Amino acid sequence: MDVRIIKTEKPIEISEILRMANDGFGDLVKATVDIGQEIMAVGGELHADEETILMEQENSKRENTWGINIYPQKPEEEQIEFDSMINLKPSFGNRSRNVESDAIKEKIKQVVKRLIKQ
Repeated sequence: MDVRIIKTEKPIEISEILRMANDGFGDLVKATVDIGQEIMAVGGELHADEETILMEQENSKRENTWGINIYPQKPEEEQIEFDSMINLKPSFGNRSRNVESDAIKEKIKQVVKRLIKQ
């Protein structure tokens, strides 16, 4: 799958996320969200691949990138799963694959809501 960088000036349609899911993992699309720049990379096989692209092409910082899974067929409030190996960031206070901070989770949700047109 090709990784796409999504920005507020050109959001992605939920129907495109669904197509990407069907072409890839079946029910989900991996995404890496940069909460600092409010952009995200979608469509990679690994969150780490998306994170690398964000860092190399968009100058993202590791402390701002968070891996999520998007389930486009679920209701909007259930579409995001905060589980990724790239979320293991003990030096930034996150000691698990899950996003532990409620504030960061909320920021991720806000960015995703702006970048995906339902």
